[in-house]
Amino acid sequence: MIFTVLKFVAISVAITGAIALILIASQRPGPRGGAAGLDFSGPLSAAGAAAQPQETLPLRDGFEMQLRSYDSGREGAPLLVLVHGSGWHGLQFDRLARRLSARADVLVPDLRGHGAEPGRRGDLDYIGQFEDDLADLIAARRRPGQKIVLGGHSSGGGLVVRFAGGPHGQMLDGAVLLAPFLKHDAPPTRPNSGGWAQPLTRRLIGLSMLNAAGISALNHLAVIQFNIPQEVLDGPLGRTATTAYSYRLNTSYAPRGDYLADVKALPPFLLVAGTADEAFDAAAYQPTMETATDRGRYLLVPDIGHLDIVDAPETAAAIEDFLDAL
Repeated sequence: MIFTVLKFVAISVAITGAIALILIASQRPGPRGGAAGLDFSGPLSAAGAAAQPQETLPLRDGFEMQLRSYDSGREGAPLLVLVHGSGWHGLQFDRLARRLSARADVLVPDLRGHGAEPGRRGDLDYIGQFEDDLADLIAARRRPGQKIVLGGHSSGGGLVVRFAGGPHGQMLDGAVLLAPFLKHDAPPTRPNSGGWAQPLTRRLIGLSMLNAAGISALNHLAVIQFNIPQEVLDGPLGRTATTAYSYRLNTSYAPRGDYLADVKALPPFLLVAGTADEAFDAAAYQPTMETATDRGRYLLVPDIGHLDIVDAPETAAAIEDFLDAL
């Protein structure tokens, strides 16, 4: 009887593994899907200005994180860490960080796998490494007694939510979410994030099946591509763009499967999104997230798109008010 059960289990595992491998092998990265996507003209305008120089910070594994630092020079100012969105890097926050440095010490990292010095572009070592990296950054740069606010845009906002629900969440005193990604099927998310994301769905399913069985050997495989405009890729910052993510990086960049559990763990937070957001339905954030927490403040900015929300004057003013209230 026991032998029969074990045989059945072994056959079931083998079949499941075979199905997962077939799904993974049946789909490979290909040409990016057409012109749909996001308007990069706003973020790229920062390239013409003299951006804050980058510095490096060694992390626990020796990787040198690239970051920009904007000191307030104020006693008692909080530490604000801003996390960029998918495909791009911390330069998108240069103008916002300069303004907010009147109220906070601002740090803007390039997450590993991104920017001019990515390590392995579009990849990291294990699921959850972004959280460890941010914890290392905060621990290295936090002054005694300093309050910590973690902010992020798009997938960066999703990483903030994930961080709050993870092992380092107790480090946070506040959070700022700019049009955050919650989950592919969360109410705010438009199909394929408005054409920006091109997921390799069969690969994602197959790798999820393997990971559920404790098999992570193929987590380096690419599972999602981004429709970054060709004129951006051909331009002076094209080499700093990241057009595809591995399974382990993509998983690390978003809340966990039960995303509302991570939302519930958020400290007091501010959420800002534009009503013209191409990737997300801004009006759906509050009713979705209020099922898990009442600690949020929500601001919808009229006629502002997904990338432009970062530099909208209303965004900076709302964050200033939020920081002042800490």
